[in-house]
Amino acid sequence: MKKTLDEHEIHARYKDEIYRKLENDTYAKSLGIKLVNLGEGSAEAEMTVNDNMLNMHGTLHGAVTFALADFVFQAACNSYGKIAVGLTTTVNYMAPGNLGSVITATATEEKKNYRTSWYTVRVENQGELIATMEALAYRKERYFVQIDD
Repeated sequence: MKKTLDEHEIHARYKDEIYRKLENDTYAKSLGIKLVNLGEGSAEAEMTVNDNMLNMHGTLHGAVTFALADFVFQAACNSYGKIAVGLTTTVNYMAPGNLGSVITATATEEKKNYRTSWYTVRVENQGELIATMEALAYRKERYFVQIDD
């Protein structure tokens, strides 16, 4: 009888491949987003604010803040190698990011079942909380890595 791998084993065995796929996200790369850490249901990424990311007030555009938060959400909910897509997000903006700042985002899995998973995301500007996100993902049955069990 064939043993089926659980999600913890899949994450451990395929983490490098999952990490590489996330690093090759073309949109994130275009913004200079770098994946710093990938855990089971968690992720951390960072980017440096440059002049083409600023809004009319000279601070980090909310869409770019959202993109960073969305990227770590994507990384966290896909960290088990199973295809997961966003269903809903709620973002709260609290402070601006500034030109030259290194902005970091961390996603933490709060709850997961077979079909959905729930995450909280914190976006910080050098230690100051600038945004939060609550996010719900739909988990498909298929994996995006080739599982050998």
